[in-house]
Amino acid sequence: MKRLLVPSAALLWGLQFAFLNPALALLLVALFNASPAEVGWVLAVYNASGFVSSLLLPAYADRAMDYLRPLLACGVLTLVLAAVLAVSTSLPIAVVGLIVLGGPAGVGSSLLFAHLKHSGAGTADVVNTRAIVSFAWVAGPPLATFIMGGLGNRAILLALGAVAVLNVATTAAMISRRRSVPVETRPRADADGGQLFSKTGVAAVVSFIALQATNSAAVSIMGLFVTRGLGVDVIWAGIALGVSAALEIPALFLIGRVSRRFSSRALIASGCVAGFAYYAAMAFVSNPATLIALQMLNAWFFGIVAGVGLTLFQRLIPRPGLASGLYTNTRRVGAIVSGPVIALGSTTAIGYQGVFATCAALTVLALLVMVLAGREPRRVPQRELLATTAPKSGF
Repeated sequence: MKRLLVPSAALLWGLQFAFLNPALALLLVALFNASPAEVGWVLAVYNASGFVSSLLLPAYADRAMDYLRPLLACGVLTLVLAAVLAVSTSLPIAVVGLIVLGGPAGVGSSLLFAHLKHSGAGTADVVNTRAIVSFAWVAGPPLATFIMGGLGNRAILLALGAVAVLNVATTAAMISRRRSVPVETRPRADADGGQLFSKTGVAAVVSFIALQATNSAAVSIMGLFVTRGLGVDVIWAGIALGVSAALEIPALFLIGRVSRRFSSRALIASGCVAGFAYYAAMAFVSNPATLIALQMLNAWFFGIVAGVGLTLFQRLIPRPGLASGLYTNTRRVGAIVSGPVIALGSTTAIGYQGVFATCAALTVLALLVMVLAGREPRRVPQRELLATTAPKSGF
């Protein structure tokens, strides 16, 4: 039973976001009569609150060296948010609830992974837990639409509240277990070894913003690419994204196994190569069959970004909470950067295929930044050093 606590928590936190985030725009319109412009700025301030919370709350957890109590608070905040949205009929009150409650509540997943690192979890453990979150994202949105379609829009808030109650119960059980069984707080040594947050850490942040931007841009324009680029029904966009999401789960489990043999940097390099191959091939796709087949490359690419990327941040940045929070925010900043990527790529002569070509170039650039920043300075052998510093003979 104890072994199921972390996987259960990962599934529940994944379901929480999979229920709320895809349905939030629809809820704003259906329950609060929000206009398209209002939906836009509400989502903007909600995401801004999440961005700030992803830095402040994990920083507090790092100082306290306790990630479970803040995680418990996130579950409680989610429950209160579901209640506020369910009983309110005013858009301003809903917005305040999303900013004050929703932003901090959204940090729960980051805190869970910070707790894993703090408890000594290795790369394989983190990647396998991330695979469970991905499974929740595959099952969550269809389940949410089924609930809303069959029981009404407010029913999803009841489901969200039920998930929050289970999150609170699971976290409380982990806190109780920690009291009875002392947890080793020193992380296990991994192949790459720990490093301080230096130029390599900065390069990792920049590179992963670029990689997240390519994924966000590709997902955002998939519908337009399928209908206007390929000239087929939009359903093929949904099939392609669904296949990619489904393949991401076994890809993450496979990554967890091979992470015991290969370093994080080697795996990230393989992911970037797969990403470049995917985006470059997408620039020349002409039929749905090829589109679906290429999703294997996309699944490996984003599996590496989602799984190994998090463990790399935790290795480069000594504070688990800050590391997880920064990694989460590369996703948010990447979504912002994807706007100019789409604008630049779609203005090329090849249209929406140009977005994929731009993503291919950006993937190569991200890999180069990481490789160059990760190169260690050449060590001078001791004998050579003594030879250069010793006084020369007068003969």
